[in-house]
Amino acid sequence: MFFQTAGIEVALWIPPLVAFMISFFTSMGGVSGAFLLLPFQMSFLGYTNPSVSATNQVFNVVAIPSGVYRYWREGRMVWPLTWIVVFGTLPGVFIGAMVRVLYLPDPKHFKLFAACVLLYIGFKMVADLLKKTKTGTKNGSESRFQEMVRSGGIERSGANVLPVTTVTHFNLKRLGFTFYSETYDVSFWGIFLLSFIVGIVGGIYGIGGGSIIAPFFITFFGLPVYIVAGAALMGTFVTSVAGVAFYQAIAPFYPHLSVAPDWLLGILFGTGGMAGMYLGARCQKFVPAKAIKWMLAGVMVFTAAKYILDFFGY
Repeated sequence: MFFQTAGIEVALWIPPLVAFMISFFTSMGGVSGAFLLLPFQMSFLGYTNPSVSATNQVFNVVAIPSGVYRYWREGRMVWPLTWIVVFGTLPGVFIGAMVRVLYLPDPKHFKLFAACVLLYIGFKMVADLLKKTKTGTKNGSESRFQEMVRSGGIERSGANVLPVTTVTHFNLKRLGFTFYSETYDVSFWGIFLLSFIVGIVGGIYGIGGGSIIAPFFITFFGLPVYIVAGAALMGTFVTSVAGVAFYQAIAPFYPHLSVAPDWLLGILFGTGGMAGMYLGARCQKFVPAKAIKWMLAGVMVFTAAKYILDFFGY
């Protein structure tokens, strides 16, 4: 089938299948999978117009609610953290969208920008994973959570018996919460400013902003991946809605560029992603936290390396 806005021809079953496979694994780390769908669209489908960023965000809008619902049902949504992410990334996404259209319409330069972002996050995660885990660090909550899951402390007879998170304090200075006998305390403005910067990057890259914030939370703030995932996905959803609306709104002002999303292609990707994210969120608790982090780091470094090779013509 030919997709007019994207200017590509592809079988109808390919987008949902690819999105399902990617989202199943990435949703475990709080990442929608959009950052991997973008290189797939650009490198394999040949979709290099600026509108690929907006189409990627349509995928987020359709796919993410199923994953967020699953994390919410299991009591692993820290809502104050989620809303800080949303309100921090939202203005950044608008700025990023303008940067993408005005300064990075050339896919070659856009790929180099994306590679630098992914490499930085990926190598930071690898460096942290290679460090020896110290006794008494906050990885303890992740380990205890895994032990509880392995011992059978999961949903029985439809009742949620997983330990829920508890917010201990929340103000314009600090956010504190507990997760499986571990207490976490983070700076409100640290989270907000990081979310704003990531929102700009995400707006340029077309992944909503919330997606790439999960690795930052894990590596810089030491938050558990089992809690970060839900907040990151919800942040991605809200900012993607705004991003799609913004790209659609500014499209008439740039008639020489393909700016508005390819709705049909985005919905096809989103349909597959919806199923993948729900199953990924459901299975996440059975996967060791370290394995999820290695997966996130690996796909980021691999994707960045491919972009750099493309930039230099290899």
